[in-house]
Amino acid sequence: MIDTTTVLEAILFVAEEPVTSAELAEVTEQPRSDIEAALEELASTLGASRGVVLRNVGGGWRLYTHPDALPYLERFATTERAKRLSAAALEALAVVAYKQPVSRGQVSEIRGVDSDHALKTLERRGLVTEIARAPGPGQAVLYGTTDMFLEKLGVASIVDLPPLADHVPPAQIVETLELPMRPEGSSND
Repeated sequence: MIDTTTVLEAILFVAEEPVTSAELAEVTEQPRSDIEAALEELASTLGASRGVVLRNVGGGWRLYTHPDALPYLERFATTERAKRLSAAALEALAVVAYKQPVSRGQVSEIRGVDSDHALKTLERRGLVTEIARAPGPGQAVLYGTTDMFLEKLGVASIVDLPPLADHVPPAQIVETLELPMRPEGSSND
């Protein structure tokens, strides 16, 4: 059985906002007083000799980087690896992940905009790579995801990606969303 402090640390590690002790008590099925004591002890342990600290802020608990590490974090933030992907790169990455093998032209067609820069960024980051050439004239480069992509996503294989159907709204919602974009006078009536 995993101990409560380990569970608290794991939850706080993935939390994007401060988490209340009441919520942590509910999730761990432990008395709130026990959770608060464990949080205080964890805050003391982490602050003493670790790269992260635990703070009670904004009505809840949250992990932060140790203040003494700031100069190193600033230096790290300027490296190529630390930069976040743009929305365009994330869109292109999703197309490659779900449609691979896929050409640059196909990615651009699906996204509706030129995807050349986004694919170059993804290649430079090691998330996509050339996996084949299309048969026929021009022999377009076909892209696929890399092992690094799988590692970053936390899956063993592309078959472990969540199904797209889980993220597609029902036809009625799509119809409602598209309605304002249709030319006047057209309808499905």
